[in-house]
Amino acid sequence: MAQHVAQPTATTPVVPATLPLKAIAPWAVFFGILMLILLYFVGAEQGATSVFSGTGVHEWVHDARHLLGFPCH
Repeated sequence: MAQHVAQPTATTPVVPATLPLKAIAPWAVFFGILMLILLYFVGAEQGATSVFSGTGVHEWVHDARHLLGFPCH
């Protein structure tokens, strides 16, 4: 049985694509704000800082709260 070995061929060097900061900045700000809102709802949405009355949000994020180490009892 013959063994075939791939031989390298002459290629041009690979140049990584550049991504301008102006293209990334709006998405970074958007996701940063989104993460802060989610962190608020998981970590502080109860008691004096509550945006919504009742315990509905607390019950929805209860397990995530414990997973992230926030005390809630």
